[in-house]
Amino acid sequence: MIRTAKPFRQAALALGVTVMLAGCAGPNPRDPYEGFNRAMFSFNDTVDTYALKPVATVYKNVTPSFVQTGVSNFFGNLGDAWTAVNQFLQGNGEAGMSDLSRFALNSTLGIVGLFDIASEAGLPKHKEDFGQTLGVWGVQSGPYLMLPLLGPSTVRDTAALPLDIAGDIWRYKEPVYIRNIGTGLRVVDQRAALLDASSLLEDAALDRYEFIRDGFLQRRESQIHPDGDGPMRKPAKDDDMETSAPVSSESATKELNSGTPAAKPDSQ
Repeated sequence: MIRTAKPFRQAALALGVTVMLAGCAGPNPRDPYEGFNRAMFSFNDTVDTYALKPVATVYKNVTPSFVQTGVSNFFGNLGDAWTAVNQFLQGNGEAGMSDLSRFALNSTLGIVGLFDIASEAGLPKHKEDFGQTLGVWGVQSGPYLMLPLLGPSTVRDTAALPLDIAGDIWRYKEPVYIRNIGTGLRVVDQRAALLDASSLLEDAALDRYEFIRDGFLQRRESQIHPDGDGPMRKPAKDDDMETSAPVSSESATKELNSGTPAAKPDSQ
């Protein structure tokens, strides 16, 4: 009972923080907290430059590609379960059944998700979170927020983040030290997948903060309203489909400095 109530308390805390930020509003209606957000962006960039990127570089250069694929498939398979829940909440029954079937197939015949045999069987991969679900329900995104370590977000997505964390199956893995090791491995693997594309972005002569902010907001809007048709959304049969194609520079601008609402390392 206590564990169930915790995500809702966290959501209330997140909303409280955003209300406090309202006192620092600036001129940009999409990014009224730009001063705070740029400071967080600089902090995240420093952490990435001196910690995450070097570790991800070693991981990519040393770890066999088939191992990296297995790691990505494993955590991606866990994410399919929460995606299915959000598909159903959004009224996308067909896509929800497809994602649920993906999870069941890869968890069994795919050996706990290490092999993505569901895609080969014609079940496309989607990615849905509770922030998208709130958007489909008509909740406005609110201002842009750059979260420490987690990256780009909005007021709506920040409020939804505790439930996304609670919906992550890996969060409940025991013992705790295995959970923490897996969480770190997931983060490093995701960063390694963006190394080439993020290098292109770093070499470009542009304001990386604005570029990432605008790309993120545009991407989130297209995920929720792919046809630009307002609060109602078409069935997500092909929405936000993920493929095994290499990460491009365009996709990196959408994902760089973004965090996945994964289970945070715990300590006991």
